[in-house]
Amino acid sequence: MKYYHGAGRRGPYFEGWYFKHQTPDGALLALIPALHIGADGTRTASLQVVSDTGAWWLPYSAEALQAAEGLFQIWLDGNLMSRRGLWLDLEAKGLSLRGDLRYGPFTPLKSDIMGPFRLTPGMECRHGVVSMGHRLEGALTLNGRSIDFTGGTGYIETDRGRSFPRRYLWTQCAWKEERSSSLMLSVADIPLGPLNFTGCICAVLYGGREYRLATYLGARAVRWSGGGALIAQGKYRLAVELLEERSRPLKAPVLGDMSCTIHESLSAVVRYRFWEGDRLLFDHTDSRSSFEYAAERSHSCRTD
Repeated sequence: MKYYHGAGRRGPYFEGWYFKHQTPDGALLALIPALHIGADGTRTASLQVVSDTGAWWLPYSAEALQAAEGLFQIWLDGNLMSRRGLWLDLEAKGLSLRGDLRYGPFTPLKSDIMGPFRLTPGMECRHGVVSMGHRLEGALTLNGRSIDFTGGTGYIETDRGRSFPRRYLWTQCAWKEERSSSLMLSVADIPLGPLNFTGCICAVLYGGREYRLATYLGARAVRWSGGGALIAQGKYRLAVELLEERSRPLKAPVLGDMSCTIHESLSAVVRYRFWEGDRLLFDHTDSRSSFEYAAERSHSCRTD
């Protein structure tokens, strides 16, 4: 798997990684390092930090970010995020974040979540899943508050391209019953040349199995909005219902520049139901779900 695609790229282009960490008792922290190249070729980097208490944006020069293609390892101004874990020593206005976490073995998907679309040129945004879940050990100190992540769960994904979609929904959740379970779903308006269509990608790990719902497998979004979604594919149905939102502002890419503000709920209350035919495989409600919805009307910052 190639972990970094930004070497030698021209703008507009962005590439970012989403690291989510949750403690056994529900505390959450996400880190989003990114490279961005504007249409004029200006290269910059950034780190976004999101917790249940706030969100912070840390700008850097492009030279401060170093990533490897064949090794999952990202250095950003002396801070390390890698396959083995992370080491942080961050200080910014309103933010002090220090400590280190160790990651257990990753849980990758059996194949690229983009399916055949990974080979399609001209895609506005490409999504990737690095790990659907891995064990955490260690603690971080956020603004004087020590957060012990030992026994918790991590999740990592990545995005790259020119811009985030005009309209999209994204949600992710990990939980433990008899076995560890997790899911991710993304639905978006996809421009591709003269065409525009609604595409979806979804992975569900449950009961020791991996289920996949995707446009390239015949999945369709029966409905989707800021309140949730219903996805159908053959005998499978996934219903997502947003029950409570706790959103934080994040910056998002438009033509390579981080010029748009979106709102993500790192700790939303979401209900997930998944059927195989008439059999309900699970009905799970979680207050540690991530949920994000952006409507076209909120993307007034777009210039394309």
